[in-house]
Amino acid sequence: MALLIFSKTSDYRHESIAAGVAALGAWARARQLALEATEDARCFTAERLARVRAVVWLSTSGAVLDSEQRSAFESFVRTGGAYVGIHSASASELDWPWYAELVGARFKGHPALQPARLLVEDRTHPATRHLGFEWRRCDEWYEFDRNPRARVRVLLSVDEASYQGGEMGDHPLAWCQELGAARSFYSALGHAPEDFSDAAYVQHICGGIAWALRLEGA
Repeated sequence: MALLIFSKTSDYRHESIAAGVAALGAWARARQLALEATEDARCFTAERLARVRAVVWLSTSGAVLDSEQRSAFESFVRTGGAYVGIHSASASELDWPWYAELVGARFKGHPALQPARLLVEDRTHPATRHLGFEWRRCDEWYEFDRNPRARVRVLLSVDEASYQGGEMGDHPLAWCQELGAARSFYSALGHAPEDFSDAAYVQHICGGIAWALRLEGA
């Protein structure tokens, strides 16, 4: 089983990318998963994608695929390939409606980096079952162009009363969904490099990957 980590950026570039590649790589190796990490969009071909079970979009941003690469990735997902989006993955491919549906919502903006209280809405999912009923963190609390709750399984939301600048009211931040034969997991968390040294955060992301891959026990 193989995993592709894709971290190309054409807009804002997060300093956490290198730390994310290292942490996810360590997790994959411990589970004997083959891993490739790249920023080269030329890997988005039918032949290359046929070698992997999931593609992790690790804080990608802006326009990262051309039309042929988009077509190859869409075919990969439609035939059961898994998608995992981390942090600014929701700020990628903003003119591609299909990708917006895959992620669940598009990034719209965020207030200043600050601490807040996360509400753990699903304590059975592999991405959140290690957490208590709430989780306090510091991050960029992403605003989205729509609330995805009606279409996805919400795992985490943020209490807007616990920070300044929230505008959504009901404010999901991590969720998953099944799209035909495919699975999609997204978490808006992960702005800072030190997040990937936080065991609870890494377990959150890797639990989402395990679920997307349908690993036993996930």
